[in-house]
Amino acid sequence: MTKPLKEIRNFAIIAHIDHGKSTLADRLIQTCGGLEEREMSEQVLDNMDIERERGITIKSQTVRLAYTAKDGIEYQLNLMDTPGHVDFAYEVSRSLASCEGSLLVVDSTQGVEAQTLANVYQAVENNHEILPVINKIDLPAADIEKAKTQIEDVIGLPADDAVAVSGKTGLNIDELLESIITKLPPPHEGDADAPTKALLIDSWYDIYLGVVILVRVIDGSLRKGQKVKFMSNGATRELDRVGIFTPKHVLLDALGPGEMGFITASIKDITETKVGDTITDEKNPCAEPLKGFKPSIPMVFCSLFPADSSEYEKLRESLGKLALNDSSMHYEVESSQALGLGFRCGFLGLLHMEIIQERLEREFDLDLIPTAPSVVYKINLTNGEQIELYNPVDMPEVQRIESIEEPWIKATILVPDEYLGGLLQLCEERRGEQIELTYAGNRAMLVYRLPLNEVVFDFYDRLKSISRGYASFDYSLDGYKANDLVKLEIRVNQENVDALAMIVHKDAAEFRGRGLCERLKELIPRQMFKIAVQACLGGKIIAAEHISAMRKDVTAKCYGGDVSRKRKLLDKQKKGKKKMRQYGNVDIPQSAFINALKMGDDK
Repeated sequence: MTKPLKEIRNFAIIAHIDHGKSTLADRLIQTCGGLEEREMSEQVLDNMDIERERGITIKSQTVRLAYTAKDGIEYQLNLMDTPGHVDFAYEVSRSLASCEGSLLVVDSTQGVEAQTLANVYQAVENNHEILPVINKIDLPAADIEKAKTQIEDVIGLPADDAVAVSGKTGLNIDELLESIITKLPPPHEGDADAPTKALLIDSWYDIYLGVVILVRVIDGSLRKGQKVKFMSNGATRELDRVGIFTPKHVLLDALGPGEMGFITASIKDITETKVGDTITDEKNPCAEPLKGFKPSIPMVFCSLFPADSSEYEKLRESLGKLALNDSSMHYEVESSQALGLGFRCGFLGLLHMEIIQERLEREFDLDLIPTAPSVVYKINLTNGEQIELYNPVDMPEVQRIESIEEPWIKATILVPDEYLGGLLQLCEERRGEQIELTYAGNRAMLVYRLPLNEVVFDFYDRLKSISRGYASFDYSLDGYKANDLVKLEIRVNQENVDALAMIVHKDAAEFRGRGLCERLKELIPRQMFKIAVQACLGGKIIAAEHISAMRKDVTAKCYGGDVSRKRKLLDKQKKGKKKMRQYGNVDIPQSAFINALKMGDDK
């Protein structure tokens, strides 16, 4: 028996990273009896090891709760816990598109931060009713009034009806549940008699069930045994399971209008289940599909190669399985002279890249070599054509290039004002253009335009170290702009090392090249011949270091005598070294590739 629409509430929990979304979700689950005391664990919805270790949410999770309000009616609450980090904004956007309301969680000790703003703007775009929640009020440093003032000043939301709670102790959770019922709206539309129309929110692969699909039913219903059609590709399937998460799997006969749950249909190929697709009845389909989601756009690219070339097939299979779980990751085959066969992968940001790499190494037992992270450049050729460049190695000859456009981002940084000077200097160093500088209390809000290329290396680490961890950072893509960019190549013993090629601004090329050469001098082991490590722009060498040869003391047998005898032996050795250098190959250890690219670290 499905619920009437007015007794359903679908809402997402949004906040900046580490403001207590998952802990608050734990308390709501516990209060509504979704799990018994003995089944509870901290961050119960964060079910990956990496999520628990790092204290972050990577995948959005949905839970259905039953709550009996003061008016005596049992309401159905469909809760979505979303990630807080900027790199997982695509997960958040999908969650918000399937709900009508949002709980905006603000940490009472830290106030409004950059990702708080970004998530609020996404919720407003989706026409959400937003209920502010001030969390962590049990801490001695909690300042509820200051948090309310920041919500009003920085975001522009009225905070009079903000609910002050403690996700850890459960203080005022009942009051929050009542506010969800009274302040957040029920589903706007839903007709049980209309043809089936359901939104595919997410899908992942389960080794026992095949592909599990998370859905939000708009019209009609989804029933066990029903034959459904996926409108994007016309594939038809029979549903073998229909159910909900409480957060345990609970099987049902049907899901009705306004409800969220999961379905399975013995699907083995996840490419059939496109995120944002519309699912309808095979015999009685709906007239037109739902709007769906915007496709995810990779921001950062990096090539992954297996440390042992025999593991290439294993890497291919592992990436395929991981892509089933994370639809925002893109990959394609690539080969490198230095590193052999591998894959060029696209990610939503640096944390996303780090998480994917860690999951591949942990879950699939792989040893990987990543190349330098890069971004997509647009190259305007002299013949009027425009091409996209994903890998610096594929850059056309200089004489064919009219101009190179690089992606820029609009960054919002919130920071206590005592660290403002250092951050302004950092943004100027990275070719930033200041748009706005405003104050809310003793905190400054900086808005800058920055080249994405300057952000992908070590910008976030530098930002955190300058501000002692107090600055928060959020960004969105802000178009392309032509600039004076060049391809920096590294040569070792006169041979180009394509894995270390990168595109940099002309003014920073010498500094970057010198830094890389110095690093490689320390990292490449000495050979029997002298090795030249050079940074080049086109044919011009702009920085060089030399690794001296290991030498045998050939004059040791000369006890006194004429100096010309020693000279003769040394010249003979010199000729041999020169000949060896022509034919000698330098094997660069795999660790050198990774360490050479950590340009921001102190040597």
